[in-house]
Amino acid sequence: MSAPLRWARLGWRSLWAAPVPSLSFGFIIALLSLTVAALAWRYGGRWMVLVMLPLFVFAAPVLALGVYSISSQLERGIRPTLGNCIREERSRLGDTMVYSLALLVVALLWMRAGTGVQVFYPSDGESGAGGMLRFLAIGSAVGSVFALLAFATSAFALPMLFDRRADGMTAVVTSFNAVLRNKPAMAVWIGIILFAVLLGFATGFVGLIVTMPWIGHATWHAYRDTVDASAWPANTPSPGP
Repeated sequence: MSAPLRWARLGWRSLWAAPVPSLSFGFIIALLSLTVAALAWRYGGRWMVLVMLPLFVFAAPVLALGVYSISSQLERGIRPTLGNCIREERSRLGDTMVYSLALLVVALLWMRAGTGVQVFYPSDGESGAGGMLRFLAIGSAVGSVFALLAFATSAFALPMLFDRRADGMTAVVTSFNAVLRNKPAMAVWIGIILFAVLLGFATGFVGLIVTMPWIGHATWHAYRDTVDASAWPANTPSPGP
């Protein structure tokens, strides 16, 4: 259960070993998050913002792909640059896009389930703390199922797709299996990720500039520590300029 703390520590070191490209990706993630939240507030109000923010669970692993590239370059003894990151991301674009579409389907199902949960919202005749708590408990339980599914399938899948020439289904099954076999450690890891994301939200998304690349680097170390992907050939690094 102490392994996630080591991943977090190694991720912090990786972040400051390549601060410029890492924080650049963090800035992009923060800007996208702020833009989505502003549009949701403008056209849907605070409830739309509350609906959109949980979808960060699905978008964040894909947005962190550039950070995995930085970690990979550091591991290979290469000085990370944004140019190298973009080239390596482009070479993995096909598999990651298919994976992103799969996550989008799950996200849409989550939103649909969230709409269905509205039937449990206390009516005027059932108003009170008890009815509201029951509604929140049901909604949280339904949301947790989708959130855990998204976490289990994405915890190690994208780092594996970036690192190895494996298909998307293999990466997803590998990630799911790794999470199931390491449930106590994964519970601690989820807590660290939630802390980082909530800290970013609490600071008006500014904190995401640091917390997202930190978690991205830590995820790469988690993948290296947890998954033995040597059965699949390594992705050939894209040549530099």
